[in-house]
Amino acid sequence: MAQLTKETKDGIYSLMLTPYFEDKSIDYNTYEKYADWQVAQGVDHLFAVCGSSEMTQLTLEERLKLATLTAKHKGNTTVVATANIEPTLEGNIEEVKKMEQTGVDGLVFTIKGLGNDDDKFVEYISKLLDVTTLPVFLYEFPGFQPHLISGKAYGELAKTGKIFGIKDTTCTMEGIQSKIDNKYDSTIIQANMPFLFDSYVAGARGVMATPTSCGGAFFQRFHEAFVSGDMALAEQRYNEIILLDNAIDSGFNATAKELIRLQGIDTFNWYTRNNHNLSSARLRSLKSFHDWCVANGLMK
Repeated sequence: MAQLTKETKDGIYSLMLTPYFEDKSIDYNTYEKYADWQVAQGVDHLFAVCGSSEMTQLTLEERLKLATLTAKHKGNTTVVATANIEPTLEGNIEEVKKMEQTGVDGLVFTIKGLGNDDDKFVEYISKLLDVTTLPVFLYEFPGFQPHLISGKAYGELAKTGKIFGIKDTTCTMEGIQSKIDNKYDSTIIQANMPFLFDSYVAGARGVMATPTSCGGAFFQRFHEAFVSGDMALAEQRYNEIILLDNAIDSGFNATAKELIRLQGIDTFNWYTRNNHNLSSARLRSLKSFHDWCVANGLMK
């Protein structure tokens, strides 16, 4: 069974979407099929209870159940899940303890709107670190603003050895580089696709990005090509990722859900708890993209 260690922390963390019935209740049976499908994409890690899961639209009980099911179906991957969505520090501490019991391999902590105050941010995260023994990743989640932290603040936590990595969402090479310069033995994990290749050249070694929710194999092919030293193939794989990113960008995450349905999970509806609506034209364009990917050996 795979373990999440400082040696295995690099790589692709595929984001887990949440399937719903038309009444917006969670379709847990389809979720289990989806977890198996994600594992079959060949990635090393799964990220349950993330922004793409619509985690702020889920109750604590729903988040815990999704994390439990992901861990149950993790196969040879490792699973991480966000554990500080509740509104208070006391609630976060209890949430961390409960999420730790779901069987996940690591926890993810959002910045919780403390991006503009290094001292308060470091103090807050340190309190959460004190109540878990699991590996921890940080997440610049845009849903709790201000959400971007300085390289200095990241370094203060990374040097303790308790932080395994961060999902950087600055979407600038300057912001990415500041984390890389202060990473110690942690991993800088990318969310921005335009700078994916450049960030790997600079020293990033992981991905937690929206297109992994429906195309983890794209990213695994890129990561393997890059770390093998085949830069020409890595750039080709990067270009394929850009096409996927553009295909789902407008209307995400409903668009990603439709691509999953097209790839074989027939019961995966594109319903969300947010205000998404896919027109017949949008659905046709997604089918065209899927058919092109199949013809070129990129999807099944």
